[in-house]
Formats: sequence, C-alpha cells, structure tokens
Amino acid sequence: MNPFGIINPCCVPSRDRSQQLAVSERMAEERVRVRTGSTDGMIRLDGGKFLMGTEDVDCYAADGEGPIRAVEVAPFYVDTTPVTNQQFREFVARTGYRTDSERLGWSFVFHLHVAKELVDQTVPGHYWWCKVNGADWAHPEGPDTSVDARAHYPVTHISWNDARAFATWAAKRLPTEAEWEYAARGGLEQKRFPWGDELNPGGRHLCNIWQGTFPDVDLGEDGFTAPGPVDAFPPNGYGLLSATGNAWEWCGDWFHPTWHQTATKLNPVGPPQGAERVMKGGSYLCHPSYCNRYRVAARTKNTPDSATTNISFRCVRDV
Repeated sequence: MNPFGIINPCCVPSRDRSQQLAVSERMAEERVRVRTGSTDGMIRLDGGKFLMGTEDVDCYAADGEGPIRAVEVAPFYVDTTPVTNQQFREFVARTGYRTDSERLGWSFVFHLHVAKELVDQTVPGHYWWCKVNGADWAHPEGPDTSVDARAHYPVTHISWNDARAFATWAAKRLPTEAEWEYAARGGLEQKRFPWGDELNPGGRHLCNIWQGTFPDVDLGEDGFTAPGPVDAFPPNGYGLLSATGNAWEWCGDWFHPTWHQTATKLNPVGPPQGAERVMKGGSYLCHPSYCNRYRVAARTKNTPDSATTNISFRCVRDV
C-alpha cells in the first residue's frame, strides 16, 4: 500500500507481495514432513501439477476459491477414507485422549437429530445448530446415543486439535489444502466434483448431501439424512472414498481468503498464523440453496477448537 492508501494493482510489483512470497516459499520448504507412519489403508499419489481453485459463477468469491492457479505438490500418501469411529476408538483406547468436546462437556448437534429436551441453547441466527451437553465423538447425538453400530462411519465432533492429535499419534499429518484438493479431484482437471461436472449423472447420487428444503426437510434421496458409511459411494479416480459430502475434513493450513494469490505454487501451505483452519469437502448438510461447498474447489473455515456432528478428517504421509 502506498502513502495515499491505494493498493498497488496486481500487475505492479510491491514490496509487501515480494515479502509474502518469500515467506510462503520458506514455509513450503520448511513444512513438516512425516515418513514413518504405516501406509495401510492409504493410497500413494505421485503428485505433480494441477489447476487448483475455481472461477465458476456460483463460487464463493469471498472464500478465496479463485483465482485458478497451477499448483505443484510432491508425492504423498493419503488415507483412502476419512478416519472412522473404529480407528478413533483405537486411538482413544491406546492413549486415553479426550477430545475438546469431551473436556468442554458439549458439542453442536443438528436440530433434526436431537431430542428437544437435550438442547441447551441454539446458535443465534442458525437455530438448526444446537448446543447439546454430553455430545461428543462417541455420543454423536447426545449422552444416550452411541457409535457402536457405526464403526465404518467417519468420526465426527472432531476439532482441528483432535485431528492433529490423532495424526501425530499415527505418525502422519493433516493434508495441506493443496494436497487435499489434488487428491479429491482424482486426476480430473477443473471438474466441479470428484467424478465430473454433473451432480447426479444419469440420476445417480454419488455423495451424501441434502435434498429437500434446508434446514427442516431432508428427503434423503441419496439414502442418508445424517453421516453415512465412508464407503457408501464409489471412489474417485485415485481411489479415494467420501471425498465430498458426508462430513467436512480438516486441513493443516490456516485459512485466509487471499494469501494464495501471492504465495508459492510449489507445495503451498497457508499463512504462518490465523484464527481459523481450512475445511474442505462439504457435508451431508450442504445444499445449493444454503451451502454448495461440496464442490472440490470450495473451502470454508472454523476455529481449531470447534467440533460438530458434521466435521471429520483424513490424514496424509510423506513419501
């Protein structure tokens, strides 16, 4: 910014942009690399260049979905599915770990999935999110519910802090946003979804999202009105399951709407600090009328200690 408060146009070099690029290059070079975790249940991706982001007319420009840019990622392993309740249960049994929701004593549950008498309060302006005492990963709709019959569902009510703790225990890490998007695209270039541009090709449902009138009527035409098994729909071209819809997935990056516009395109990571972390993939609550962020280029964010009934994660490992 010059002394008159006018931001230099992008075609004119600025000292601030040059400094940001240098910082991002250093962060990419110094990023944490993890190479000791088991690769069971993971797929090796060769990495390479791909076109990240979107400039679709219905994208959320304020989220920083664009501009489209050529990004390159190094080879890495990625979990075939989000971490399941069964896998998280093993982690808890071996470590005694308590999630943020367990320590706080409550979590957010969608209003159609909880008995009214259990609702402590709702989020102002978003009445469909209910604060429920006793809700956590093992009791997803409240203290009298259980995941015992949901071993192969994505673990939910997981904060970014919880996801990182699991990844560290497994000798893995959370994906960068670029790695996540590269994997979710499945080798397709600039398609809206992991399988192509059409949401329901041939009338088939290929992910778990909302059908009906949000937030009160979910028709469940895809077979689900809540999180479903991680293998409920076909894999993408790389073999990833549940890459969109079902439950949001945490990434390792701090969120910023414009950082990537002046950042390295080689193994990029988010800014060095922030208030919220990146989430990708959308969830069973996504709907075109409310939140069509189940597109692979879409992104959103949340604070690292936040957890809900539609947030999960998957891990990666370096080659």
